[in-house]
Amino acid sequence: MYKFLILIFSGLLIISCDSDTDVGEFVVGADYLAIKNKVISIDTVTVDVSTIKLDSLVTSSESRILVGNYDDPLFGKVKADSYFQVSTTAFNLYSQNSDTDATGYVFDSIAMILKYDDYYYADTTKVQTLSIHRILKKFKANINNSSFYNNSSLNYNDTSIGSVSYRPKPISKDSINIKLSNAFGLEFFNKFKNNEITSSEEFADYLKGFMITSASNSSTSVIGFNLLSKVRLYYSKGTAASGESYVKDFTILDAGKQFNAISSDRAGTLIQDLPLSKMKLSSTLTENKGFIQSGTGIVCRVDFPNIKQLKYLSDKGAIVDAKLIMKPAKNSYSKMFPLPEKLNIYVVDNYNRMKSTLTNSSGENIVAVLNSTNNEFDEIVGYELSLGSFLQKEMLKESDSKSGLLFTLPILSKVVDRVVLGDQTNKESKMKLQIYYITY
Repeated sequence: MYKFLILIFSGLLIISCDSDTDVGEFVVGADYLAIKNKVISIDTVTVDVSTIKLDSLVTSSESRILVGNYDDPLFGKVKADSYFQVSTTAFNLYSQNSDTDATGYVFDSIAMILKYDDYYYADTTKVQTLSIHRILKKFKANINNSSFYNNSSLNYNDTSIGSVSYRPKPISKDSINIKLSNAFGLEFFNKFKNNEITSSEEFADYLKGFMITSASNSSTSVIGFNLLSKVRLYYSKGTAASGESYVKDFTILDAGKQFNAISSDRAGTLIQDLPLSKMKLSSTLTENKGFIQSGTGIVCRVDFPNIKQLKYLSDKGAIVDAKLIMKPAKNSYSKMFPLPEKLNIYVVDNYNRMKSTLTNSSGENIVAVLNSTNNEFDEIVGYELSLGSFLQKEMLKESDSKSGLLFTLPILSKVVDRVVLGDQTNKESKMKLQIYYITY
């Protein structure tokens, strides 16, 4: 039936709604309803926009150390701390020698080496200070769950064992070398020299893990490092000046034992009063804007509360297509806060529970794609998507239940990218819905 309707649609004149019959939230000319096989263009259906805060996002096993902080004029103070555990598969100091040779080894130094993975957000021109701390308790998630979340944390020692102030170069091949305290390094070295650690269990019991946090008070940036980052122990046989020098690396062997705690202080922002995840904050309370931010779990919901009224247009009719155009709010993006290229879309129920991804009539996933063609007034910049199949199903529902659409960034858990969208009444960044309805 849809293929037949589309063939008819392609050969018909599209007629705009501009006349005198009031049907719910839109207006359709009475003359049009009396004519068979006409396509009506409707652009006055109500679109509700709201912002939602998800309970939590899984951030373990995401293969990225995310650390830093920045002040966002729209989302508040954003901060990312990272927790991880390192280990080794060899518990002697130098595999080519026997354990008896260990008595001649001496400690030189110890460092943490963080390797960039090309991700960054906010102002990388500013110097940032990182501080490293030891985790105090076993690196373990909740009893009934093996995952860690953006709101997870582990107890750590307040005393830093190493810090560095650096200006990020996230797209370079460089790495950051952070010298750790000699006291910690010597103690750590002696555990191996004296054969006090001989298994992974003993190692994890002694060195439970690390926590890295930004110690910068001013706004800087959030930087990504990959899981090739390591702790490197430097030691030598004899004196460092005259003897042979060696290194022993301790790496992240289990990606599940690494997670990022991502938080935001939204005090003073339009979204400071975000309710529980089953509720939503209407754009009428946020200056006609909807908000999306990865990492912190902020997403935008779009609803079509009166879509069922379209079926009263005619005895026989169908939605053959619908275009939704969403524009980023004016002055909400810049080179420092760039627009994401795509937005993912999920179908959700009244309690904001995700039921499925949004698909077309062929079952293919639909994403909102950014049209970034710039002109002098940024009038063309926006996200476009087709949702005729979804609205047709909603229009024909016999039950009172209604589904909404949840918009997120493609990557939810290991970035802090964000976007702000105007709603249907936003004068400068108006969201537009164009529906094509055929009567037959």
